[in-house]
Amino acid sequence: MRALFVGGVVDNSEMDLEGAQPPVHYPEDTGGGHARYRLHQVGKKDDGAVAYAVYGAPDLADEEVSRVADERAYARRFEATPEVFQH
Repeated sequence: MRALFVGGVVDNSEMDLEGAQPPVHYPEDTGGGHARYRLHQVGKKDDGAVAYAVYGAPDLADEEVSRVADERAYARRFEATPEVFQH
């Protein structure tokens, strides 16, 4: 699965993630009390597998992360259905 980042210093970056489910925060545990990127959206394939996960910078509103993800057409690119992640 691909992790896609919106906002902050790694805006418009992506990387591969291991596992079947994306972590709620990235990085998962900094241990330093620093704000982390938060999971906002998960794109699922027809078979239910997670194709991508969209992470937003800590200072971005949910609506802005969704708008940017739509603008960048992640769902179309990965041929997946986007689902808002409920915290």
